[in-house]
Amino acid sequence: MVAAAALTTLALAACSSGDGGAEDPTDAGAGGGSDWETVTIEHALGTTEITEAPENVVTLGWGSTEAALALGVVPVGIEAQTYAVDEQGLLPWVAEFLDAEGAEPTIIPATVEEPAYEDIDALDPDLILAPYSGLTQEQYDLLAEIAPTVAYPEAPWTTPWRELITIVGQSLGLDAEAEAVVSDLDAEVAAVAEAHPELEGITVAAVWDIGGTFYVYKPADSRVDFLLDLGLVSAPSVEALDSGGETFVYSLSYEQTDQLDAQLIVNYASTEADVETFLGQSYAQAIPAVQAGAIANITGDPLIAAMSPPTALSLVWGLEDYVTTISEAAANVQ
Repeated sequence: MVAAAALTTLALAACSSGDGGAEDPTDAGAGGGSDWETVTIEHALGTTEITEAPENVVTLGWGSTEAALALGVVPVGIEAQTYAVDEQGLLPWVAEFLDAEGAEPTIIPATVEEPAYEDIDALDPDLILAPYSGLTQEQYDLLAEIAPTVAYPEAPWTTPWRELITIVGQSLGLDAEAEAVVSDLDAEVAAVAEAHPELEGITVAAVWDIGGTFYVYKPADSRVDFLLDLGLVSAPSVEALDSGGETFVYSLSYEQTDQLDAQLIVNYASTEADVETFLGQSYAQAIPAVQAGAIANITGDPLIAAMSPPTALSLVWGLEDYVTTISEAAANVQ
């Protein structure tokens, strides 16, 4: 589920592999059978024991679907997303992967307030993955009555993308495979960072002006964490201006935007019209980096979703366009 609050953080059958070359989940973990050893995962909402190799996996929240797919496991049920999706509720990179594999998992309806318990239960899952989600304790407890459920390690909607892949790998008995996926993605990011040394050490603030509210994202947010992977540095003003002690995102008064002292602004906007509207506001022009033209406008819902935060499939899908836009803006840093 990506509830309305989570959208602002972006603005947020049996388990089987397909026919197109993904690893058969009966080969290792996820249905591997007799040599399974109980996996115990501690998380913010409890401790989950997975005593048998999962065969019917359900994925909820953000990123766990992509992690499972990258590990060769097609979930029996995938929770629909509500942002940057097709008519089925699938993100572009997920839809492309499933189409290439000829796989047709059940799409679980996205709900605003809580998971679709009845739809999930009907799939008879033996594992529910939600390591990047907004589950409450009550919701987790209800899901755990259906099947072993893995929640986020610390706070809702903050699990770093590497850790998410690792958790999914552990849950499926595919630790080594998860390590390889993370290593491959790290190599992609490192290569891009090496190709763009101009980003090294530049202070950055990630923002989104949407619905009459100006949001600023903190380093705990995975999209900012990824910006730091590129060599950028979170501007000290990002933390200093958060008067409410929020975990990963806070709203900043329009009267205070002139205090957002960062060399580079990364601005998320659904359309070019939204970009123009934002740049036309006096509170936008009050931001020092905007005045200098050092603003990277990440435009279009699919690209925003791909990197906010990145997942096992979306990182490579959106990486080139994302970094190109940021690099061009960095040329105007003063």
